[in-house]
Amino acid sequence: MSEPLYPDLRLTLTDLHRELPKNGLVTWTSGNISARTGQHMVIKPSGVTFEDLTAESMVVTDLDARVIEGEFSPSSDTATHAYIYRQMPQVGGIVHTHSPYATAWAATASEIPCVLTAMADEFGGPIPCGGFALIGGEEIGAEVVRVLTGHRSPGIILKSHGVFTIGKTPTAALKAAVMVEDVARTVFLAYQLAAARGTPVQIISPADIDKLYDRYTNVYGQRSASAPRKETT
Repeated sequence: MSEPLYPDLRLTLTDLHRELPKNGLVTWTSGNISARTGQHMVIKPSGVTFEDLTAESMVVTDLDARVIEGEFSPSSDTATHAYIYRQMPQVGGIVHTHSPYATAWAATASEIPCVLTAMADEFGGPIPCGGFALIGGEEIGAEVVRVLTGHRSPGIILKSHGVFTIGKTPTAALKAAVMVEDVARTVFLAYQLAAARGTPVQIISPADIDKLYDRYTNVYGQRSASAPRKETT
């Protein structure tokens, strides 16, 4: 018997899926992560609990959502992931969750306003809210692409549904999903506190958002010794 396609990537995705319940982003079998590899993608099987996932249970499809290899049926969101990959070639990983605080914002069809430096850093502004789309086809993918094309945010909440995040790698997309829920909770609490005190929540100015995003993107973290480091004052 020949070795399964992409064994290392399958194992990586299995490990990354464990982070979804660990970070409170999913319940039962909801949510999924995929990774693009060339003209294929690897994605979670449909309806399998996270504790039962194995590298062997991951499903390989092409970018038209046709199964290439796998014992199980792929996620019901496979067509969505495939559409995003076809339209956004810079994307190498996608995460979908129904994390509670972010989904609460989605239930009210409200973007998450940029009131925190962490949001300006990671998302470059508010987290946008897309329109409603039915599950199972490419409609959700089309809405994700429509909203995030040209947008600095790697994450979107979809009306009455949940969260999709994108990244150059599945790990980057997972980080964005964790951050979406973190700031969604904090901003929700901020609005509760503001309502109780009768004071407004403070939106960060676009100019300051730009400065924060630039610092986080170009200065924050480790840089190789050969890479030029942008000076700030």
